[in-house]
Amino acid sequence: VQLQASGGGLVQSGGSLRLSCAATGGTFSRYAVAWFRQDLGKGREFVAVISWDGGATSYSDSVKARFTISRDNAASRADLQMNNLKPEDTAVYYCAAVESTHITTAPHVYDSWGQGTLLTVSS
Repeated sequence: VQLQASGGGLVQSGGSLRLSCAATGGTFSRYAVAWFRQDLGKGREFVAVISWDGGATSYSDSVKARFTISRDNAASRADLQMNNLKPEDTAVYYCAAVESTHITTAPHVYDSWGQGTLLTVSS
């Protein structure tokens, strides 16, 4: 499956933004989808993951209660709604997918990656 992330931009601290991950070329409903982020000089950090059917989700402690991951299998899309954004959320955000009925936070498991979309949160 090929992924394309979009929706990044510049937002003030406390604001909201919604990222989207559009999938093509595969049966999207077979894939668990995750969002990771990477800031300059840092490793890739897990943000959120959703199972193939949307029945299971997991979030990093740093975004829990602020971010919500969702998916629409009919539209082959997964979204990340981000609320109460903080400057430390500034990063390039990547969506990733793996054909699995399980969810995982480990980036090395994912074999399809989008190109990344930049979020900048100003203080």
